[in-house]
Parts: sequence; C-alpha cells; structure tokens
Amino acid sequence: MNEQFVIIGCGRFGSAVAQELTKLGREVMIIDIEPDVIQNMSNVVTYAVQADITDANTVESLGIGNFDTAVVTMGANIQGSMLATLLVKETGVKTVISKAQSKVHSQILYKIGADRVIFPEREMGIRLAKNLVSKNVLEFIELSEDYSVIELLVNQEWIGKTLEELDMRKKYGVNVIAIKNSDNVNINVLGSYVIQENDILVVIGQNENLNQFEKKEV
Repeated sequence: MNEQFVIIGCGRFGSAVAQELTKLGREVMIIDIEPDVIQNMSNVVTYAVQADITDANTVESLGIGNFDTAVVTMGANIQGSMLATLLVKETGVKTVISKAQSKVHSQILYKIGADRVIFPEREMGIRLAKNLVSKNVLEFIELSEDYSVIELLVNQEWIGKTLEELDMRKKYGVNVIAIKNSDNVNINVLGSYVIQENDILVVIGQNENLNQFEKKEV
C-alpha cells in the first residue's frame, strides 16, 4: 500500500515537501487556511483542502488519522503549530513531524506528541556555514547535538591510498560509512579500498572530531 502523507501549512517549506513527495509517487493531502495556497497547489497534490487545522471538529472530519505521516509546517505560528500537533496526534496518525522555531518550542512539541521536530532554517544555515568554511564539504547532516554525517570531496593527497593507510578512525575518531562515485554508492567499504579522484566520502563521527578532521584533512 502506498504511503500517505498530510502536509499541514503550505508556505515555502510545506509546499516544497508536498511537491517532492508527490514526485516520489506518494499520496499527499495538503491543508491550509489560505484559499490562494490551495488553488495554486490543487493540481500538484492528490488532495488540497482549505481548512482551519486548529479546529478540533475540522481535524476529526478530515480523516487525518488514516494517514501514515503528518507534517506540521506552521513554525511561525507557534500557538497554531502546537495546537495542530496536539489535535493531529490525537487522531491516531502514526507519525507526526513538526517544524519548530526555537528549542523551547521544540520541547513543547515533543511533550504534546510530536514524534520528530525539525528546524529547516537552522539546518540549512549550518550546512551553508560548513560549506563556506570548508570547501570540500558538500553535505552536512546533524544526527544529534553530538554526532553528524558529512559528505566531502577527497583531498588530492588521499588519491591512490587505501582507507587502511589513511587510518581515519585511529587518527581522528571518524568512520567512512560509504563512498560515492558518479551514480554508484558503495556502502560495504573495506580497508583495502583505494581512493579514486572523483570519490565523495560519507563520514560519521562526533562533531568535535569531524571539525578537526575537516581542518586537517588527513
């Protein structure tokens, strides 16, 4: 059965999520109080509903509990996002993901039922900063306050050497978990692997270790 998503609030972030999920072949319903938003998105997603999601009767009538995942993107409207998260969770939807504006907002969202809280602007800001500071870093994914995953271009000095020779785990406490090259992704990385010129390394580790690793680049 195809996974079903409901996106609540369709600003730039919510619209982008809805459009990408639709492109990936998922069934998507969007809910927004603004008629213009609904009109613009009605031909893009499976269902587009104009409604006030902070109204308990409305939430119940929309059958949101039948969806697998709800994404509450009303981050700017803090009170609205909290009420929407609470009401949606009470419908029985399996997973509720909510957008937050601050750490306190995040803590409240978790307490009232959010399964996951995201900070899109903060995460994008961190990625941009990482890229500006280290030109080799292509991608940055924060797993927690202490651990992250980065994708980075190989240093010229690494080319022709094996991972065992570079010994990144012993020197910097980071682990190469995958290597990307063109359209290929190698997730079974052995110490005998020889670094190629166009490789992109996917590395996991503690943030402090990753920072040192980026600076010294082996």
